[in-house]
Amino acid sequence: MKSESLIGKTVLVTGSSSGIGREIAFDFAREGAQLALTYNKGKKAGKETATKCKELGAKEILLLKLDLASDKSIRGCVKSALKKFGKIDILVNNAGVLARHGSNAWVPFGEQTFKEIEVQCRVNLEGLMKITSACIPHVKETVINISSGAGKTPYAELVPYCATKYGVRGFSQALALGFPKLKVYCVNPGTTKTRMTNFEGTPPQKVAEVVLNTAKGNYRVPSGGDIDVWEILKAVPRPQGFFDNWSKK
Repeated sequence: MKSESLIGKTVLVTGSSSGIGREIAFDFAREGAQLALTYNKGKKAGKETATKCKELGAKEILLLKLDLASDKSIRGCVKSALKKFGKIDILVNNAGVLARHGSNAWVPFGEQTFKEIEVQCRVNLEGLMKITSACIPHVKETVINISSGAGKTPYAELVPYCATKYGVRGFSQALALGFPKLKVYCVNPGTTKTRMTNFEGTPPQKVAEVVLNTAKGNYRVPSGGDIDVWEILKAVPRPQGFFDNWSKK
């Protein structure tokens, strides 16, 4: 299968100031894409990502503040991206959150506050759906939603997070049916070496490579389907308790 060229394509990547999102931005920059990049609280890190993307070959870059729990922020972000580029060829919904207390990578469901539950639901699922809704009339080719291994297997340590990631997969499947002219995919990383996992697991660069290859059409997966990173990377099949090695620390 011949890879699609991404030169000059407009790509919006949410949560691109760190972790997987930053590496996704770098990979699209190397391909010569135009990038709309977002950050929430990490403005400095967002600027660093944008600078590096320019060095790597991105044609144009727009850095935007985005709070996926705010309707106003979502609408403003999409409006600014469209004003700059006029279209969105590829939307990558990467931003996500997990409840944490201090250095712990997880908080038991019974100890999570209503606010912590709400934030996970609003950012990981509601916000993802809303920004997709705002973008979808202008998306020309592909929507890539980042879910998780925790969206395919439930974990007692990650109750609200699992619920949101299962929801992302269901949303992706339904979206594909509703917009048959678009390509919609759900990329599911396993434990990835980011802040969310206390920097344990698969390097985020590897996950970003899978996202890039998804955008280039290098996998034979029907629209609405899952692309499991651990399968692509030929990892050992996931055992039950996939996240246990980091979540119980």
